[in-house]
Amino acid sequence: MKKIFWLFALLPLQLFSQNLKLWYEQPAEHFEEALVIGNGTQGATIFGGTHSEKIFLNDLTLWSGEPVNANMNPEAYKYLPSVREALKNENYKLADSLIRNLQGKFSESYAPLGTLYLDFDTENVKDYYRELSLDNASVNIKYTEGDNEITRNYFYSYPDKVMVIRLSSKTAKGINFTLRFDSQLSHTVFTGKNQLLASGRAPTVAKPSYVKAGEEAVQFDSEHGTRFATQIEVITDEGKIKNKKGYIEVKNASEVMLLVSIATSFNGFDKDPEREGIDETALVDERIERVKYKTFEILKNRHEEDYRPYFERVKLTLDGAGTADEMPTDKRLKAYATGKVDKYLETLYFQYGRYLLISSSRTPKVPANLQGLWNPYIRPPWSSNYTMNINAEENYWLAENTNLSEMHQPFLGFIENLEKTGSVTAKTFYKAKGWVCHHNSDIWAMTNPVGDFGKGDPVWANWAMGGTWSSTHLWEHYMYTKDKEFLKNKAYPLMKGAAEFCLDMLVKDKNGKYVTSPSTSPENVYVTDQDYKGATLYGATADLAMIRELFMDIIEAVNVLGGDYDFKNKLEEVLVNMHPYQVGKDGSLQEWYYDWKDNDPKHRHQSHLYGLFPGRHINMDETPGLAAACKEALEIKGDETTGWSKGWRINLWARLWDGNRAYKMYRELLRYVEPDATRPKDQNGGGTYPNLFDAHPPFQIDGNFGGAAAVAEMLVQSTPEKIYLLPALPDAWATGSIKGLKTRTGLEIDLTWKDGKLKSYTLKGTPGTQTTITYKGNSKTVKLENGSLVGGI
Repeated sequence: MKKIFWLFALLPLQLFSQNLKLWYEQPAEHFEEALVIGNGTQGATIFGGTHSEKIFLNDLTLWSGEPVNANMNPEAYKYLPSVREALKNENYKLADSLIRNLQGKFSESYAPLGTLYLDFDTENVKDYYRELSLDNASVNIKYTEGDNEITRNYFYSYPDKVMVIRLSSKTAKGINFTLRFDSQLSHTVFTGKNQLLASGRAPTVAKPSYVKAGEEAVQFDSEHGTRFATQIEVITDEGKIKNKKGYIEVKNASEVMLLVSIATSFNGFDKDPEREGIDETALVDERIERVKYKTFEILKNRHEEDYRPYFERVKLTLDGAGTADEMPTDKRLKAYATGKVDKYLETLYFQYGRYLLISSSRTPKVPANLQGLWNPYIRPPWSSNYTMNINAEENYWLAENTNLSEMHQPFLGFIENLEKTGSVTAKTFYKAKGWVCHHNSDIWAMTNPVGDFGKGDPVWANWAMGGTWSSTHLWEHYMYTKDKEFLKNKAYPLMKGAAEFCLDMLVKDKNGKYVTSPSTSPENVYVTDQDYKGATLYGATADLAMIRELFMDIIEAVNVLGGDYDFKNKLEEVLVNMHPYQVGKDGSLQEWYYDWKDNDPKHRHQSHLYGLFPGRHINMDETPGLAAACKEALEIKGDETTGWSKGWRINLWARLWDGNRAYKMYRELLRYVEPDATRPKDQNGGGTYPNLFDAHPPFQIDGNFGGAAAVAEMLVQSTPEKIYLLPALPDAWATGSIKGLKTRTGLEIDLTWKDGKLKSYTLKGTPGTQTTITYKGNSKTVKLENGSLVGGI
């Protein structure tokens, strides 16, 4: 075996002087304080303990259940005419009751794979330091034990598909620990030569945490479900390794390298993971065999050479940002909540969102979920599923504009899976063409309305626009990349199928205008003039906004691809005759067909503002009246809301070109929130945990992604024809620069500004590309002659 060479102890200053990092002076006690790493499929949550190190392990493909039976309620469509008749008669109470017949099962749950423990006999610890370097995608820990300096280093490699942990001691033979593994899942642990191994399987059933299910909440079956395997190789140059029953002891080592390989039997959304699954045991063994003779430096270099080109594409610099070393991240966050100016923290949060996306979204057709990929719970909040009425989509708002298009691919590929199950759901629940997805989905591409076959409240169970919303991401990807083959062969057929379903959901109202029937507005409740509080109606603004956006995308796609003009003409006819946006007597954009009140005027969802963001058909240039109505709706809702919702509202204010309001809410998104175990019961507002995870609360990663996307939106906005420079620049960011953002023109852009004024911009892209640059109401058309252009206004 090759000797492991250690540079870490010789170069501590170099390793611990990264520009972008989260750092702390103590180990984590709670999940919301721990630091996370991942390679886009597997991930680890690292606590950094000195007496006992705890590392949660996750694999993005480890879920409860097995392939969904999309034909679970084959005659549900028979109830649709009666629901529509009730709505036509404006009997909303009856409609709310009848629509429960159009429900199916709950989604499955994302599962925690297990926990790795390193138990040390440690005393007299001082000078503790723990960091997550965004520049290197690594966690680094050092502390002094007596007279000895201990260092630990962690990263999760995408090219080698293993987690690498290095432990080193300045004093010879100063490393002693016990290595063990445990899991909440059905599992066994055993040892091989210098190896700790575990195998097990996910539950066949893991009911949502909000469902009271008693002992039946989690169920295992030895012949069903997704299997997992874990293999940890222990490598040391001089220490002694003792294999015990179910654990390993390492004694008197100066340095140790642990190689952690995990895998599951998941083989696709429509494959039985037990009978048609991948051989997960062979896979983990193969990965270990490929890397165990490589040095730490080689493995780390391969990891960084893969990661850095993605992360370094974008660089945000704010004048006066200070440095990372001024204050630990948790203290920094607390100080910021008191009003302290901290542009470094604001920059760090933006780049942390990009780091999290790279780390959690590199698995073909398996996107980042509600917690990215870091989940410690066997019944996680909201099953840690794909919540399709905002949260799954919000995860990917930063993918294109912050130059991480490759990380968008898992979500775009997942839409292909949804189309297959969704076509069955469209037929059996609505007797409709095309395909549909509802409120929740999971790794098995479940598309049915949820609610446990009639037990669910229609306010969340029956929303049917998940396919419509997600399909707009396909056109977004084309706009940023100009990948015509993708548009023709993948995006357009999926977009068309989603539109075909929408066409079958549209009926004409009493004025001869197209509206959806039935309809709900995500998780919000209306109050009629007769004081009925309900969810089911026809023509909810959110439905029509998403349908408008999708139809307009398809029309633009036909203009690019040619052909299919009959379908284009049909969509154009429907668009012209669709029930128009309405402005209520309070001046706000109506959420409901009628000018009804909201049961909760400050409700966290603002789905009826979809046309402003993430849609593009309401904007300051072309529809200023509707933009003003959106602004009034936001004023009524106020700024206090949950984490993910605040991330959305920041983007909305940016689209309204109000940089100072967007910045105010960005600061609020960074409001310090205690870990869940210690959080006061009355602290329910959104914000940020000590490890910079978004606090819904509890943790949901969509707020991190939405907040990061909003920073880019404040600095650059675009259409396929125009680029808006600094449209929502806040006064607080008077001087700075941004490099590497992407635009819907297909061009990359760099910007510099000083004292609130644009200094210069640089465009990069395909030679001959022409676009219009707009800054503070002034526009000019430019053309890239040689693939780049430097200019100013």
